[in-house]
This record gives sequence, C-alpha cells and structure tokens, in this order.
Amino acid sequence: MGIQIIKMPDIGEGIAEVELVAWHVQVGDTVAEDQILADVMTDKATVEIPSPVSGIVLALGGAVGQVMAVGSEVIRIEVNGAGNLKSGPGAVPAPASADPPTATLQTTPAANIAPTVQTAADDGNGKPASVPVAVPATDTQPASPARGTDRPIAAPTVRRRAWELGIDLSQVQASGTAGRITQADLARHATSQYDYDSYQRKQDKGYRPLEAQETIPVIGLRRKIAQKMQEAKRRIPHFTYVEEIDVTELEALRTTLNNQHGQTRGRLTLLPLLIRAMVLAVREHPEVNARYDDDAGVLTRFAALHLGVATQTDGGLMVPVIRHAEALDLWDCAREILRLAEAARSGKASREDLTGSTLTLTSLGALGGIVSTPVINHPEVAIVGTNRIVERPIVIGGTVVVRKMMNLSSSFDHRVVDGLHAAKFIQRLRSLLECPGTLFAG
Repeated sequence: MGIQIIKMPDIGEGIAEVELVAWHVQVGDTVAEDQILADVMTDKATVEIPSPVSGIVLALGGAVGQVMAVGSEVIRIEVNGAGNLKSGPGAVPAPASADPPTATLQTTPAANIAPTVQTAADDGNGKPASVPVAVPATDTQPASPARGTDRPIAAPTVRRRAWELGIDLSQVQASGTAGRITQADLARHATSQYDYDSYQRKQDKGYRPLEAQETIPVIGLRRKIAQKMQEAKRRIPHFTYVEEIDVTELEALRTTLNNQHGQTRGRLTLLPLLIRAMVLAVREHPEVNARYDDDAGVLTRFAALHLGVATQTDGGLMVPVIRHAEALDLWDCAREILRLAEAARSGKASREDLTGSTLTLTSLGALGGIVSTPVINHPEVAIVGTNRIVERPIVIGGTVVVRKMMNLSSSFDHRVVDGLHAAKFIQRLRSLLECPGTLFAG
C-alpha cells in the first residue's frame, strides 16, 4: 500500500490561488478514479477537482472557505502500489483534517445556565481563598439577586427597559450567570406589577426578547460577490440616471409576436426587445460599451456588444455573458438568455459563459421597484437596470389615458462617461422602446 498526494492543479490564466468551496468526500471514504473530490472557485468560475486514482481518503488538505495556492496539497489517498509520497527523512507529514465552518444557531436559554458563585476556603495559610463553585441549574425558582449596596448586574438594554417600565432592578430576581438580570427576568417581574392578561397576550403574539444568533461564514460565491461589489464601489465613482419609459406599444408588440410565433419559436420576455434596443443605441454611443483599465489608464471601446445579464442563483448573483448580441435576432437572444440562466443556476456555467462582458443589463422583473442604483460590473463603465412595469394615468394631447410605464435606472463611471453622453444614451433607448418599429429599421 502507498499514499498518493493530490495537489492543487494549475487552472491557467495566471491564477495563483483558489478558494475551496465544497468537499465531496470525507476522511475514510473510498473513492474511484475520476470521482469528483472537491470544488474550487477562481475569480472566473467554479472548477471540479477529480481523483486520478482509486483508494481510501486519509486526510483533507483544507477547510471549506480556505484560500489555497496552486501546487498546495489538496488530499491524501491510500492506494494500492507505491503512490507518490516520499518516505524517510524527507517525508511530508499528513495535514490535520480541517472541519469546514458551518452556519450555527446559538441559543442561550437562561434556565439551563449554571451560575458560578464565590465561596470561602482555607488556602493553607489560615487565610480564606476565593474558590469558584458551579451551582447546578434548576427549573424551579430563579436565584435571588444580590442585596445590599451592590449594583445589580444587567446589560445596558435591560437597564434601559427597566427605566422605561419604572422598575427598580434591585428588586428583580436574577437567573443569569453570576446573578445577571436578563430580559426574561425583567418580563417575569413586570407581570407582578402590570396586567398579566395584557402581558400574556403580547407574549403569545411574539412580543418577547429573542436571544438567538446565527453565524454564517461568507465563503465561495458569496465571498466573490462581496469582493467584486466592494472593488466596484471603491474604484468607480458611480452616478445614476433614471428615465421613465412608456412601454405600452412595446408590450403590445411582444404580445402579438408571442401569439403568432410563441408555439414554434418560443415566447419572448421583455429582455430580448430591450437588448435589441441596446445593440442599436451603443452604435451611436460607443462610450458606454467599454472597459476601463484604471491601473494602466486605458479605455477600450468595443464594436461588439458582449452583454452581461445579471442572474440571481441560489448561491448568489452571477453575470453570464451573451456574446455578440448584435448578431442575434429576438428568438436567438431569448434562447441564449434561457441557456445561460439555467447554466448559472445549476452551477454548470463555463468560464467562457461568465467572462468578457462589455456592458451589463440587470432586472428584478416584478420585484424591480420604481427606481434602483445598480452597481457597475468592474471594469465596465455602465450598467442598465429595468424596474417594474406599472399602469399609470398619463396626459397625452390634453387627454388622460392609462399607459404601461417603466423606469430605466442606469449607472455610469463618471471618470470616463460624462453626464451628457449618459443622458443621450438613455434617451436613445427611450426613443427606440417607445416606438418599437424602429428596432427593426436598422
């Protein structure tokens, strides 16, 4: 029998370290050749680490959430044969298996805490010594508070609540550690002074102090999102421009197209029509379809529109990319949106699917609110956000009519996009969307 050490592979693109986001095996498991051992995440995508051998897992090289260098030890497997572990003085010791951090729910029921009190004992020199003694917790009457001149022990929130209720804390029986008065103790005391039925009704409806805490490690995709958002807001001076769009005619066109071609070509959402408008608008305003390398001081504008579409997944926000949106008709665009969304939500999106965007579109659909301030996807210089469609009364030619209205909330990098150019870009989008026949005239 031998030991095979599997190291973190070189994933390419100059990546020096990755984050370990999931283990698919544990110590003692039997693994087969090509079985997936772990998932790691780069800045671009999630990558699976397969096993090149069959054997039994001896040790894991890291915990979920740990950042590991390329070439570092991932796992040790006991195999039939010699393996690749050096023996003798140069042998590498097995790493301690690390348990992954998990979300924990911590509760501290006051009745189950054993308070510690000080008692006098002889230290051998005839002098009393203070010795801590654990007093067993009981479900009976709570311990009485310390009397005399000692100040009652209570948290600031408890003291504030007692002051609001006009309660003298020295009269409250304490059940917390070392005679600490808790919110529950205060509530119990209050029932002896106030209307018990009223107090009980509040308790039954959930008006009670809660002590639970939940600790959630920020790892994997959520960590990448946090880092990306922080970097974007730190480096990019955002400004947001909001415009109201009348989409009544656009929605009527979409309904007509779905009625005529929905069964054979698939049904259209608003997004393919909006993307078509963006394709035409960036031809006239290329300054928004760009990437800015602020370290090198270089702005690159693109003829092609590689459109990132912000997509919510169970793991967090991802931005798959529709490549060459200018070359797609409405139904091709709709199919590509569906393919990328399914790939992102199932965790099967490739690095190619998630990189190279030149402009981003974000939409929360019916949850879009009336206005938003979207964060630019660094190193891009603009992002377009849609808000929900609502019916509102609008005055047209002196007559009040009901129209379907939607806001576009868009952000721009003020270092390279002037307010005038941003406004002209959004106004061009508005003119295209409010007169949807022009979407197919150019």
